[in-house]
Amino acid sequence: MELPLGQCHDSRSWDDDSDPESETDPDAQAEAYVARVLSPPKSGLAFPRPSQLSTPAASPSASEPRVASKVSAVSEPGLLSLPPELLLEICSYLDARLVFHVLSRVCHALRDLVYDRVTWRLRALRRVRAPYPVVEEKNFDWPAACIALEEHLSRWAEDGRRAEYFCLADGHLAAVDSVLLLQGGSLCLSGSRDRTVNLWDLRQLGTEPSQVLVKTLGTKRNSTHEGWVWSLAAQDHRVCSGSWDSTVKLWDLAADGQQFGEIKTSSAVLCLSYLSDVLVTGTYDKKVAIYDPRASPALLKCQQLHSRPVLALMADDQHIISGSEDRTLVVVDRRANRVLQRLQLDSYLLCMSYQEPQLWAGDNHGLLHVFVNRNGCLQLIRSFDVGHSFPITGIQYSVGALYTTSTDRSIRVHVPTDPPRTICTRKYDSTLNRVCAEGNLVVAGSGDVSLEVWRLPA
Repeated sequence: MELPLGQCHDSRSWDDDSDPESETDPDAQAEAYVARVLSPPKSGLAFPRPSQLSTPAASPSASEPRVASKVSAVSEPGLLSLPPELLLEICSYLDARLVFHVLSRVCHALRDLVYDRVTWRLRALRRVRAPYPVVEEKNFDWPAACIALEEHLSRWAEDGRRAEYFCLADGHLAAVDSVLLLQGGSLCLSGSRDRTVNLWDLRQLGTEPSQVLVKTLGTKRNSTHEGWVWSLAAQDHRVCSGSWDSTVKLWDLAADGQQFGEIKTSSAVLCLSYLSDVLVTGTYDKKVAIYDPRASPALLKCQQLHSRPVLALMADDQHIISGSEDRTLVVVDRRANRVLQRLQLDSYLLCMSYQEPQLWAGDNHGLLHVFVNRNGCLQLIRSFDVGHSFPITGIQYSVGALYTTSTDRSIRVHVPTDPPRTICTRKYDSTLNRVCAEGNLVVAGSGDVSLEVWRLPA
């Protein structure tokens, strides 16, 4: 997928709203949306697999800078009298977290050796044996990256044989389209086409199902919303759910999941981002809106930024990035209140995972794209075929791990190298919608009315 860089100085304000659309049946609208957006590309319109868009970094087998000797000379034979290369070889058999946090406290000589960035760069590249990371930013934290990589590789070693699998099938009556892990993976929220949002206690995995399912949010019997629940987001102990009934409902988990607010939107809510000061929504009627849940009225800004439904978005203190079925990616400057960039893509993005400044996104052709945010201007760095044959519905990226789900009924576990290396694949009988990973828990929503959960070694 070859993308233009787009204009980075579009000064248009985005306060002006458009006329609301006429009322439609939310269920019929949702069914038509799923049939159109989540269907695989037609066979006659196969999308070409991406060529590499930039020269990959040198492989770990290429020459690497040698670690400068920082171990003080000693007069008597001992551990510290060994060459630094041999000390590092010994350390390579020890857990990375132990080396960094414990061995560095033994003495100044070992501390200097352990704190050397080149030490951890070499160790990480030897573990993954591929170019890594895809984008190396200034002051990249190599020790943290190496620790995360080794933990991920250990947890999914031998095709994930050590991971415990649980299927939570007693809680929903229809497909689960959104999942969200909270409190380090202790709790989980799930939103379903049965119009409910369920709260699960994953610390009770392996016990009676009634112990795992805590409650269904809301006071209405067997219903949280009046339409399919499509999106979830959280800010500390406050969470929100977006639905095809054109509402966002707010819940306080510190108050036993009680509802503390409701926002009526202009159309079905397809994506959410919940920040400390605002709530951002992307809706079926092509709009991106900003709300302050604490104020009345809650709406702060709204504009139709796209010509088709908004499928995915993310927001931080500076920017809002939204992707649409119209195959555009728009960047908005929150503070200056203007559009910074509009990219025209060859496909539409269904899911995003943002770790500043990198945006990882999955599209309707089953491809994965990596963008870098440079002061509000997105640049496409790489595009990858990670093995999915149908649209990618969920993505979770971190410096040490990468997870993707797809309508091809699979979840794939990758190492985020260049290109990503798949280390485990699980196939199921139904579409997998969304994926979330936190702590040692990974959760995916299933079209087979269940939550698929993997508990990894701690």
